Amino acid sequence: MEKNLYIAEKPSVAREFAKALKLNMSNKDGYMESEEAVVTWCVGHLVTMSYPEVYDEKYKRWSLSTLPFIPNEFKYEVIENVRKQFGIVSGLLNRPDIGTIYVCTDSGREGEYIYRLVERQAGVKGKKRKRVWIDSQTEEEILRGIREAKDLSEYDNLGAAAYLRAKEDYLMGINFSRVLTLKYGNSIKSYLKADRAVISVGRVMTCVLGMVVNREREIREFVKTPFYKVSARVESEEKEFDCEWKAVEGTKYYGSPLLYKENGFKERKTAEELVAWLEQEPVSAPVLEAVEKKKETKNPPLLYNLAELQNDCSKYFKISPDETLRIVQELYEKKMTTYPRTDARVLSSAVAKEIYKNINGLKNYPQTAVLAEEVLQSQAYKNIAKTRYVNDKQITDHYAIIPTGQGIGNLNGLNETAAKVYEIIARRFLSIFYPAAIYRKISLRIGIKEEKFFANFKVLEEEGYLKAAGFSFLKKKEEKEKEDGENGAADTKDPGFIAMVQRLKKGTVFRLKGMEIKEGETSPPKRYNSGTMILTMENAGQFIEDEELRAQIKGSGIGTSATRAEILKKLVHIKYLDLNKKTQIITPTLMGEMIYDVVAGSIRPLLDPALTASWEKGLTLVAEGNITEKEYMAKLDDFVSRRTNMVKQMGNQGFLFQQFDHAAQNYKK
Repeated sequence: MEKNLYIAEKPSVAREFAKALKLNMSNKDGYMESEEAVVTWCVGHLVTMSYPEVYDEKYKRWSLSTLPFIPNEFKYEVIENVRKQFGIVSGLLNRPDIGTIYVCTDSGREGEYIYRLVERQAGVKGKKRKRVWIDSQTEEEILRGIREAKDLSEYDNLGAAAYLRAKEDYLMGINFSRVLTLKYGNSIKSYLKADRAVISVGRVMTCVLGMVVNREREIREFVKTPFYKVSARVESEEKEFDCEWKAVEGTKYYGSPLLYKENGFKERKTAEELVAWLEQEPVSAPVLEAVEKKKETKNPPLLYNLAELQNDCSKYFKISPDETLRIVQELYEKKMTTYPRTDARVLSSAVAKEIYKNINGLKNYPQTAVLAEEVLQSQAYKNIAKTRYVNDKQITDHYAIIPTGQGIGNLNGLNETAAKVYEIIARRFLSIFYPAAIYRKISLRIGIKEEKFFANFKVLEEEGYLKAAGFSFLKKKEEKEKEDGENGAADTKDPGFIAMVQRLKKGTVFRLKGMEIKEGETSPPKRYNSGTMILTMENAGQFIEDEELRAQIKGSGIGTSATRAEILKKLVHIKYLDLNKKTQIITPTLMGEMIYDVVAGSIRPLLDPALTASWEKGLTLVAEGNITEKEYMAKLDDFVSRRTNMVKQMGNQGFLFQQFDHAAQNYKK
C-alpha cells in the first residue's frame, strides 16, 4: 500500500501535523510513521550553496584575477551538522512505498526554497508532490491545507524566485565583498591598525547601512535655528487657557522676513516689540472673532503585518525586530496566532466568512473576554467583508497577523513580553469590529488689537474602537498622554472646562491674564530605532525621486518580512551598526562609516534603496510569472560582472583616508 509523506520545516510543526492527522503514529529516528503515512522534518536549511573553491581550488585564494566569479551552473551541498537528518529525509523521499509527498514547509518563499533544495539534492523522481499552504497551525487549518493542497508545480514561479534571491545574494556577496576587500581592505586595516579587514557587503544590508549613515550625517550637519513664539493667556468663566499668535493676512507681520514660519520670529527682539505693542495703553481686551466646531472621526487602524508589529514592539517593549519575530513565531507554533512573516495588513474574504470563530475563542482570554462578547452580540463581524479590513488584492502569500482564538491554554507558558505581544495582536484584531472614535474639534480665533491668536481643543465624544485598543500594560502612560492635552495648555478632560469651551460664541470678550514669549529651536532628524528602521525598509519607495519607479516598487520595499530582522541583526553582529538595547536606537560605528565611504566611492548603487527595491520587485515579478528566470539572471550577471570589473580598474584608495579622517573625528574618545 502506498503511503503519503508529510515533510515539515521543523520537528515541532511535524508533530502538529501528525496530531492533526489522528493516525496511530510511532516515533522513529528523524520521522514518525503509521500504516497510512510518514511525517518527517527538516531542521531549517539542510542544503546550501557551495563555496567557490568547490568549483575550483584556485578560488580558495582571494585574487582579482579570478573575479568576477559567475558559474554557469550552481553547485549545492548538504550542511555538515544536519547531514544525518538529510540522509533520513532523502531516504524517505525516495522510498518506493511513498506515493505522494505533501510539502508542509513554511508557506512562503523561504519555505519553498528549503524543500526544493532538499528534493533537488536527494534526486527525487516520479513522485506526486502537493503543496500545503496554511495560515496557522490549528488543527482545522492544517486539515484544510492538506485537503486543498495544490500540485507543487503551481508554485514553480515562487520556487524560481527563491532560487534567484539566493543566487543574487551569493553573487553580490562573493564578488563585491572580495573585490572591495582586495582593493580597499589594506586601507581600512592600516587606518584602524587592525590585523585584518574584510569588507562585507550585500544587496540589502549595504543599503540599510547607507540609510543609517546618511541619517547620522544629516544630524551632524544640522544647524539648530532658534525661534520665538508669542502666546496670550486668557480667561472666561474663571477658566484659563493659552492661545498662540500667528501672522495671518491683514496683520502687521504677515509676509515679513522677520518671521520664522507663520507663528514665530527669528529674533527675540521682534517678539518683545510685538508684546510691548499689544500691552501698550489703551490695552485691548481679547475678543473671540471666530469659533469652528467640527466632528473628527478616527477609524481603527489596519491589522498587523510583521513590520508594523516589529515597530510597535520596539516602541512599547524596547525589543529588537529579531526578538519580536522570535516571539510571534512562538505564538504561531503554539497555535495562538496566524503566520507571522506577512506583509499584508488585511484579511482575505475566505477568512472573513468564518472570522466569528477567532472572535469566539477570545472569550476565553481574560484581557479581551468582555470585548469579544460585545463583538459577538453586536454581530459587527457580519459586515467586515465590506470594509477596508478585507481585501484579497492586497494579499500575496498570507493575510494579516491575527489571533486564531485557539491555544489560550498556552498563555501560562509564555514569558511576560510574549504575553504582552499577544495582547496587542488580540486588541488590534478586535478593534476592527468597533466603530470609529469620534472627537469634537473646537478651533478659536481671538483678536487682540489687530493681531490674531489661535487655540485648538479636541474632546473625545465617542470612544468607539479605543475601548478595545487600551493595552492593560500602558494604562498609566496612556492616562498621562491624555492629561497632556492636545495643545499642552489646557486640561481637556476637565468637564467644567469642556463645557465652558462648548458655550463660547463669536463676540465673547475674554480677560487678558498676561503675555509670554516662548523660546524654541528647530530639531534635527531623529535617529532610527529598530522598529522605525524595519518600517523604513518596508516603505523604501519614499526615498525614490523617480515617480514611476516609486509607484512600481510600492509594496515591495527592501528585503522581505522574513529577512529584515536578520539583516539588521547581522549588521550589528559584524559591528557596522550599533544597537542600544535599552532604547533600540541604531547608530553607525566608525567601521560602518568607513565601509559606507568605500562603497560610495566604488559601487554606489548598492547604497541606493531604488536599486535594492527594484531587485526585490524583480523577484516578485518572477514569482508572479511576469518575467522569466532567464531574463532576471541575465540582468543580474551583467550588473555583477560590470560593477566588479569597474572596481578592479579603480585607483582611489588614497582619497579615502581624508574621508576616514572626517568620519573618525566623531568617534574620538
